[in-house]
Amino acid sequence: MQRYDDCQKTHIHSVENIPCGWNIVRFHDVFSFSKGLNITKENLQEHGIPCLNYGEIHSKFGFELRPEIHPLKCVDEKYLKNNKKSILRFGDFIFADTSEDYEGAGNFTYLNSEDEIFAGYHTLVCRLKISVNERYLAYVIDSEAFRLQVRRAVKGVKVFSITQGILKGAKLWLASKNEQTLIANFLDQKTAQIDEAIAIKEQQINLLKERKQIIIQQAVTQGLDPNVPMKDSGVEWIGKIPAHWEVKRAKYIFDEIDERSKTGDEELLSVSHMTGVTPRSEKNVSMFMAEDYTGSKLCRENDLVINIMWAWMGALGVSDRVGIVSPSYSVFRQKVKNTFNSNYLEYLLKSVNYVEYYNKVSTGLHSSRLRFYGHMLFAMKFGYPSYQEQNVIMTFLSEQTSKIDLALDSLMVQIEKLKEYKTTLINSAVTGKVKISPEMVEQ
Repeated sequence: MQRYDDCQKTHIHSVENIPCGWNIVRFHDVFSFSKGLNITKENLQEHGIPCLNYGEIHSKFGFELRPEIHPLKCVDEKYLKNNKKSILRFGDFIFADTSEDYEGAGNFTYLNSEDEIFAGYHTLVCRLKISVNERYLAYVIDSEAFRLQVRRAVKGVKVFSITQGILKGAKLWLASKNEQTLIANFLDQKTAQIDEAIAIKEQQINLLKERKQIIIQQAVTQGLDPNVPMKDSGVEWIGKIPAHWEVKRAKYIFDEIDERSKTGDEELLSVSHMTGVTPRSEKNVSMFMAEDYTGSKLCRENDLVINIMWAWMGALGVSDRVGIVSPSYSVFRQKVKNTFNSNYLEYLLKSVNYVEYYNKVSTGLHSSRLRFYGHMLFAMKFGYPSYQEQNVIMTFLSEQTSKIDLALDSLMVQIEKLKEYKTTLINSAVTGKVKISPEMVEQ
């Protein structure tokens, strides 16, 4: 790519040089400020005037908002009467005024629409006071060079605040009007290509994950031999299983255990539908509030642990260690050792039909209050092969899932590289490290 012949010092810590002829301006010389509606989530509804809130800036509609493709919750039309300063216009920039992580400080979107939309809670509205290409300016504000100014100024520990003062103190740099258009058009073209490549790889990841689940589901519920004779399991939701497999009620397989820790020194464990039984994360502190864990519920290696409140989502697993678990978990131990291979058991109990069954029999008024208790597990029937066949199945699954996991890891690395390239490309174009020519846009 071409480069500019002459550059000038900026005295901005995140941008050493920009091309000669470009202007450095203060953020508050470019924008005026206002705030979004002083409302909460409870004020949002399905119909009325669309409303953009800070959470959507962080998670959904970063960089630009186009209401025709970006659905928004609404607020009542009564807010139109006394909150006109919170109504957005085409080209307005809307910042989330708080972020739960450092990287999110400076997240924004700009309104690429003439639709009537409100800025919602925890937002700062920045309206242009000068004539500038909004698209170009959006790329400048999205660049690492600008974001570093914001991140350097934010303060906080768990929540980072982005104030008017922080934005007012930031510097912007403006290319000539013609260059603004070239840079914006070039980045539109290139970022669209990168986004398309990322979307294709994300689709490949989803397909591989589906393939992995299908392989696991097929193996643990019907075995590895497609030609083996089948029989009716006698359980409607289980369906047919290999003729030589056993069907047995869980109460004949497991005992419910209520063992307690004598010292409280064991590792704290949690159970989720995503990860099974794992060491408790720092964020998951609500279940463990005591300073002394003596007398807490204990599980041991190979124990089945079920999260009573979230079993309907598949929140269960087989522990690979001794640990303390929440009192809202149930712990089960095999009556006869080596009835189940631990990994096979976890795969089986997380298979689609089994999870659907937990969902069906769990009791509660709605999903957030459904409970799956020990007696419900004991009433279930399992269809399963011998311990030896389970081991063969797990060897097969280990080989197959390892191949898929390697492919998934490779795709994830490629996506991260594409995202890094996109970030570098935007930063290079808007800071003048490369010179965008008309020919580059027309390619």
